Amino acid sequence: MSIETLPESSIPITTTLRPRFGFLTATPIIAAATIYLVLIVLVSILAPLIAPHDPILLAPAQRLKPASAQFLLGTDAYGRDLLSRVIHGGRVSLLIGAGSAILAVAIGLLIGLFSGFFKLLDAVMMRVMDGLMAIPSILLAIAVVSLSGAGIWTVLVAITIPEIPRVARLVRSIVLSAREEPYVEAAVSLGSSLPKIMWRHLMPNTIAPLIVQGTYVCAWAILTEAILSFLGAGISPETPTWGNIMAEGRQYFQLKPSLIFWPGLLLSITILSINLIGDAARDALDPRMKRREAK
Repeated sequence: MSIETLPESSIPITTTLRPRFGFLTATPIIAAATIYLVLIVLVSILAPLIAPHDPILLAPAQRLKPASAQFLLGTDAYGRDLLSRVIHGGRVSLLIGAGSAILAVAIGLLIGLFSGFFKLLDAVMMRVMDGLMAIPSILLAIAVVSLSGAGIWTVLVAITIPEIPRVARLVRSIVLSAREEPYVEAAVSLGSSLPKIMWRHLMPNTIAPLIVQGTYVCAWAILTEAILSFLGAGISPETPTWGNIMAEGRQYFQLKPSLIFWPGLLLSITILSINLIGDAARDALDPRMKRREAK
């Protein structure tokens, strides 16, 4: 009697595990965006050591100087070194972006978890979130800064507040779906404590979407800070940020376009890189995207 052999599976089996953050180098474009962000973060952290001059030192005799060996990008209208200001400006812009993303995700996660699990609390909290989302984020940020005064922490809070409802609604929608799963119902019926249900059964479902949402919040926060500074409603002009540098240089744009070009270029590439990484994270962490690729 012959033994029939089973046909080989059409699904390839890989022996190596894919890195957890392998999407950061999935394509050449994503890899370039990752390398750029790593470099810009390192340069911003080491700004006091890398910057050739004091970014806030006034030197009227050196105002609007062209690029030279002493001033590689020239000087601004107050004689300050443009390169040093651009390097230090990245510190504030990235701090605002990362800080807003962390705060919005943390607060939105708590609101979304409790709103999605408790129906009575959901009715109240979501109406508050809807009210915040009805106000344009820029106008709300300007109002907060106007009431509290300009400052890094004030701008950080002003940019974070409009982003919290978006994160909360995302987490709420995930929790509403996850709480109907059998494993959650089993944990409730067995008398598991509320913190245990939240921490072990509900919150893990929100990690992947929150990573993606956090990248978008970070990019939008950096852009919003630049908009507020450009409008004169952000951080004080003495503090170098990409938005402040462009706001001060717009009066001299025809005379010296580099005052706007360099901070604007870094701002654009930074936001583009963060969005590209966010898209790559969404494609890698979303099971539906993986099923589409498998087909």
